[in-house]
Amino acid sequence: MTTTRPGAAGTGEDHFQSHYIPNTTDEQAEMLAALGINSIDQLFADIPAEFRNPTLNLPTPLSELEIQRELGGMAAKNRPLGSGPSFLGAGSYNHFIPAIVKSLITRGEFITAYTPYQAEASQGTLQVIYEFQTLICNLYDMEVANAGMYDGATSLAEAALMACRVTKRGKVALADTVSPAYSAVIRTYCQSQDIVVETVNPSAPALDDQTACLVLQYPNYFGYIEDLQSLVDTAHQQGALAVVSCDPTAMGMFQTPGHYGADIVTGEGQPLGIPPSYGGPYVGLFATKQQYIRQMPSRLSGRTVDKNGKIGYVLTLQTREQHIRRERATSNICTNEALYALASTVYLSAMGKQGMRQVAELCYHKAHYAASQISDLPGYSLPISSPFFQEFVIQCPVAPAEINRKLMEKNILGGLDVSNQMANGMLLCVTEVSIKEDIDALVAALAEFK
Repeated sequence: MTTTRPGAAGTGEDHFQSHYIPNTTDEQAEMLAALGINSIDQLFADIPAEFRNPTLNLPTPLSELEIQRELGGMAAKNRPLGSGPSFLGAGSYNHFIPAIVKSLITRGEFITAYTPYQAEASQGTLQVIYEFQTLICNLYDMEVANAGMYDGATSLAEAALMACRVTKRGKVALADTVSPAYSAVIRTYCQSQDIVVETVNPSAPALDDQTACLVLQYPNYFGYIEDLQSLVDTAHQQGALAVVSCDPTAMGMFQTPGHYGADIVTGEGQPLGIPPSYGGPYVGLFATKQQYIRQMPSRLSGRTVDKNGKIGYVLTLQTREQHIRRERATSNICTNEALYALASTVYLSAMGKQGMRQVAELCYHKAHYAASQISDLPGYSLPISSPFFQEFVIQCPVAPAEINRKLMEKNILGGLDVSNQMANGMLLCVTEVSIKEDIDALVAALAEFK
């Protein structure tokens, strides 16, 4: 595409190259000639004419200043976290992020970091990945972790596919307490590979000798802790793998999936120093047992020594389709979220074991304080009696959507409406950033509904 100077329209004279689409009219003509066609329209001849140029109801062009003003007005309609109490979780959590995280990840060495193909030029990036892998292994008590996945949903779906490769079975048992969003991604991944996905009740999961894995969430979608040991044992008794999507923050005070014998552990890294950011980008966590390393997606960074005995970092395993024969690739995910893997590494390093424990305990105790106060209100109850971490379900006297509208009028962001899974159910989340005054304000506002 080219732009024509004023006065030269249609003359073919004084054309100059666009700053955004770098080819000239002459270059376009050369490409068309190579294809053996006379016009760009011929490229789209197979598309029915009525679909080629739909009528677009676009506004008139604006200047850069006008666009900035319009976008600023749209952004002002958002309600940023921090402008009032928030009790929304369900996979994206408002945690405190130490200032050191942003300070380090915005250094120039990391902003332009990309796939470290050249080890000699990428030692910093490779070391960060190595440290990230080590920290995730420690967090989940697993033997090996990869460089990171896109997010928690895709890492869990990749784990389900990996279990099918390991066991050579074609059925995935998916607990009905796994996040609906994660479940949808798993089904999307499996449908093209003719893998059967069956929903099971974790209180009595029905597995058979064709089940490749039992997929669980810890804590589950509703925030509650299931009997992970019993579920892992049930999977193993049928020769299936136990796949667990695990909240990393909960590991500050709960037993790890590795302790219970889980075979593949995944998670969403967003709680580890990454802002909610309206849903992404995030970083997926993925760890497994050493015996399954060859079937693990993504790549691994390893530590070695050079001929002079100096420590160096290299990519040691890359089972993705860019690097090996496509039919032998374990995944078509072509990268890892390196910058946010760095953020998680900085966060975990800065917090340390004691910091992670303190955050987890604050989340736990504040959530239980909120639950106890709300359950004492007339018309409210806690329909699930299992232990929970930072999220819990309340059953409301009226529709949660109505309550949330009223809460927003008081500048309180309420919980997630889960009425489709539980009558008048609302999923509330309380983290370490929730202060007592905010919780009390929520309780007072909820008390107005009876």
